[in-house]
Amino acid sequence: MFALLDDEYARSLLAATSHQPMTAAELSDQCEMSVSTVYRRLDALESCDLVASRVRPDADGDHTTEYESHLDRLSVRLDDGSFEVRIETRSATQSFVDAFTDLWEGL
Repeated sequence: MFALLDDEYARSLLAATSHQPMTAAELSDQCEMSVSTVYRRLDALESCDLVASRVRPDADGDHTTEYESHLDRLSVRLDDGSFEVRIETRSATQSFVDAFTDLWEGL
């Protein structure tokens, strides 16, 4: 995970998706990288549960996948010669709650 977070492209994608969910094409434009690079980094971020994808249905029947950062906090602490690493991500339960709220508000 640290190697992934050391990657400039991965960090850019995490930062962009922390503001709002975005599609790969939108991320490519905003982060100024190729779509193939976006997809490679998103796959790696998703495998570490730092980014989640969801399908956004469009009114014309097409579906678009958008990505959202789940990384809330990363802290590294050095204390008495040992490192403590804490990673806080948005939980699946929280995503469910958000989805339910969106559904309820849409009624």
